[in-house]
Amino acid sequence: MNLMDELRIKIIDTLNLEEVVPDDIGEDDQLIGGDLGLDSIDVLELVMMIEKDYSVRIDNKELGARVFRSLRTLTEYIAEESPRVQ
Repeated sequence: MNLMDELRIKIIDTLNLEEVVPDDIGEDDQLIGGDLGLDSIDVLELVMMIEKDYSVRIDNKELGARVFRSLRTLTEYIAEESPRVQ
């Protein structure tokens, strides 16, 4: 499984998105305020999951806004920053 597919599943599991399947999250779909309806509390939960699972910190609002723009930007950031991703 590639990182992007893994993140789709982790986003759904972390946020308990019962009505969402992995294919519902497009690579370039807006994560925050988009069709998923993610808000700042959801982002905080995702930040904690990313830190725990990938040892990647997202520690300011500007970085968070850039990283959570889409699934693609989130995947690219984790791939660049995580010591756990080859």
